[in-house]
Formats: sequence, C-alpha cells, structure tokens
Amino acid sequence: MKNEVVIYTSKNGDVSLYTDAENSTLLANLKEIANLFGVQKAAISKHLKNIFKENELEEKATVSILETVQKEGKRTIIRQIKYYNLDAILSVGYRVNSKNATEFRIWATKTLKQHITKGYTINQKVLENNKQQFLDTLKDLRILSQNNNLIQPEDILSLIESFSNTFFTLEKFDKNNFPKKGEISEIKASANDLSTDLQLLKDQLIKKREATELFAQEKKQGNLKGIFGNVFQSVFGVDAYPSVEEKAAHLLYFIVKNHPFNDGNKRSGAFSFVWLLQKANYDFTQKITPETLTTLTLLIAISAPDEKDKMIGLVLLLLK
Repeated sequence: MKNEVVIYTSKNGDVSLYTDAENSTLLANLKEIANLFGVQKAAISKHLKNIFKENELEEKATVSILETVQKEGKRTIIRQIKYYNLDAILSVGYRVNSKNATEFRIWATKTLKQHITKGYTINQKVLENNKQQFLDTLKDLRILSQNNNLIQPEDILSLIESFSNTFFTLEKFDKNNFPKKGEISEIKASANDLSTDLQLLKDQLIKKREATELFAQEKKQGNLKGIFGNVFQSVFGVDAYPSVEEKAAHLLYFIVKNHPFNDGNKRSGAFSFVWLLQKANYDFTQKITPETLTTLTLLIAISAPDEKDKMIGLVLLLLK
C-alpha cells in the first residue's frame, strides 16, 4: 500500500495493522488477521463465517478480492485472495480468544472511547513525524525573519499559531506545496474604489498623527490602477487569478514590493488585502489575526524576488 500508516502494533512488536492514508482504507487477508490475533487461519475463517451468517456484517461490503503474485519454485502464480476491511477485523477481534486479541480489544476500546468523548484520536507516530515538520517550519520562518528588527518575536509567534491550526498546513509549507487556487470567485471592486478608501484611511491616520501627506501618495499617477489591473487581468477571457484569495494575495504582494506610493506601501498593501476580502464578503478574521497580517506583510517586504510564489502560497495557505 502507498502512504501506509501504522494504526496498531502488538505489544511484542511482531504484528502491525496498517491503513492506506491516501485512500483511507484498511485491508488484511486471512493470514495477516491470524497473525495479528495469534491464532490459526481456520479460527479466523470460522469467526468470519459466523459474522456473515448472523448478519453482523454484509460480506460483499467487507470483502475485496485482489490479485496477488506469488513465487512457487520457478513458477510465478497469480492468485485471487480475499482481503477483509477494518469492520471485519474489529468484529473478529472481539470474538477471538487469545492474548493478542485481548490486547487488541483493550486498544480498540480505548481508541473508541477517546474518539467518542474527545471527538478525535491521536496517532503517536504521525504526531512525531509532524513534530519534526513543525520544527523544520519554525526554522524556515526564523530564516525568513532573521536580521530584520521590524518583525517582533510575538508577531512571528502569531504567524506560527496560525500555521499550527493544522499540521497539514505545516507539511505543505515544509514541502513548498501551496494551494494554487482559492474558493470564492465573484467580487465587485475597482481601483477607484480602493483609491477612495485609501484616502479615507490616510485622513484618519493623519488625524491620529500616524501618517503624513506622503502616505498613499502615488509616485506616478496610475500606479495603483496598474497594479489593480494586473491583479484583475484576464487571458483569453479567463482571470489570471480566478479567486478572491489569489487576487487579495497578489494585491498585497504587488503593493508591498512595487512601492507605488511615496510612503506607507506596507500599510497600504495590508489595508488593500483586507479591503478586497471584505468586498467579497470573505470572513478571514478566524484565519488571519492583525499580528499575523503584520508579519506576512513584513515577510513579503524582505523576501527575495524569487520567493514570490512562496509568499503568495503562504497567504493562500492561511486563507484556506
């Protein structure tokens, strides 16, 4: 099986039960089940026959016939062998009278109880693997933020917290495997609308003495409109960035990296990012905190040009 994950191992370590993580299935033949419970194949066959006879399980739904290639002397023999799914293995495990079966029942009952009371079960081996991926990700984040006094340690922690909502996200970051698209596609917005709202922000910041007239002042007229046009461009009638998540991520990136304004490019980029998501009624508040957005903006600002895809991917991951 591909992407096998051990879900159960006997105490002596002699027998393990695997699941195919890719297809979320588990199959074992008579010999494997017999080894698992420490009994003869005849005993397993007897229990399975009774399980199907008593209608505890439906045979067609629990049995798969797979072809297996075997070597018998110099001959290569292709045999069709019955494989039983997890339902059958569990049912047999609660009927077999052996030390191994008792250990299995203790494990199965404990796992079921944990799943019912807590809503989840923990695979310790997978957890250990993800722990290393988590540590590798922290290393990547430290490298991205090193020698930059603009990024505060607590802001990096906020970004890490956003990542740690799911180890799957961490794995994707570690492998540089980012989503290419988002989910929401429809959005009504224009460069003029954004420019108007940026000026409103500017007025508020000036009143608070947190900005000057240079804030969001275009170095060259049409800079913002050009960036906006790039984000919303289409090729042969198809949007270059189909989803609002992609558009928002690129709008943030282009404003921060292209420096269209005399001052406040990072703040303007972050504002534009939030502005576009809100225009699409996209609820990002549970995914990206203000601290996380600050860190993302600063990471984009200090990133190398060849890291563009990674920066965009980072934003898309957190929005996913």
